[in-house]
Amino acid sequence: MQTIPVSAKVRLALLPGSFHPITKAHLALARAALAFADQLWFVLPRSFPHKSYDQVSLRDRVDLIRAAIDDPRMAAVISEGGLFIEMVRECRRRFPTLGQISVVCGRDAAERIIAWDYDGVEPIEEQLREYNLLVAARNGDLDPPPHLAPHIHTLRLAEDYNNISATALREKIRQGADWKDHTAAAIHDRVLSLYG
Repeated sequence: MQTIPVSAKVRLALLPGSFHPITKAHLALARAALAFADQLWFVLPRSFPHKSYDQVSLRDRVDLIRAAIDDPRMAAVISEGGLFIEMVRECRRRFPTLGQISVVCGRDAAERIIAWDYDGVEPIEEQLREYNLLVAARNGDLDPPPHLAPHIHTLRLAEDYNNISATALREKIRQGADWKDHTAAAIHDRVLSLYG
């Protein structure tokens, strides 16, 4: 994780993903999370437990994010860990004075991490003592188990982003369909050169 100026007790939200490429839905998630945090970091893990990177380099995807964001409270960083708890602990080691850390995800990702088999890692109940989850409704609201609910907050987005995804964007480019409404105008040319 790169060094970013962080003042004491900053509430930090982490938005992990492959951002292959970053979409308007990712940006909307980030903006919504800032209601709960002072800073939002897009976090690209060097390795992800359930996704593989291909075609476009990690550095290219970081550069796309940096070109797409227009809020000084947002940044793009690379994490050595792939699990949420690994990212949170990496932040705490690097920035020990941080306030609350939250991890941002969609409902589908939240369901995966709640049900994940954390072989060799603390169960989600223990992990949520170290961070909160900020969960956006994606094709429905998350219904968390009651014992986890105090650590999980719902994000409401201003628009419906259910049909916007990096996968759909890449497929539209592959098919020669109109894809530009899926991502920020500032990166259209670069996205086309990387994914076209």
